[in-house]
Amino acid sequence: MLAITPQMKILVATQPADFRRGIDGLTRLCKDTLGEDPFAGTVFCFRNRRKTAIKVLVYDGQGFWLCHKRFSEGRLHWWPDARDAATQRLAAHQLSVLFSAGNPERTGAAPDWRPVGPQA
Repeated sequence: MLAITPQMKILVATQPADFRRGIDGLTRLCKDTLGEDPFAGTVFCFRNRRKTAIKVLVYDGQGFWLCHKRFSEGRLHWWPDARDAATQRLAAHQLSVLFSAGNPERTGAAPDWRPVGPQA
């Protein structure tokens, strides 16, 4: 089972990805386009062009997880703007909202009292 914790670095790719890509293609995209190490434990989120699906890629130390969610109805109403950067960072609670096609920028959570683990 994949558990996403508040201590994890979560990056959302601002540009849509080709959803024919699997683990190898998305790890290459992480390195070449996003400039990130796919083996660092970062949670990478991608969307398709039509905004009807999300893919999540993460390395857990033993292998890669690749999760795909296709919405039964509707589309994503929010995705970060591609003009500023190749990725946008999200918090774990914001990712949960995004998985429900919500707007993560409209959520709030109590701040961490003390950071845990490496901060990237």
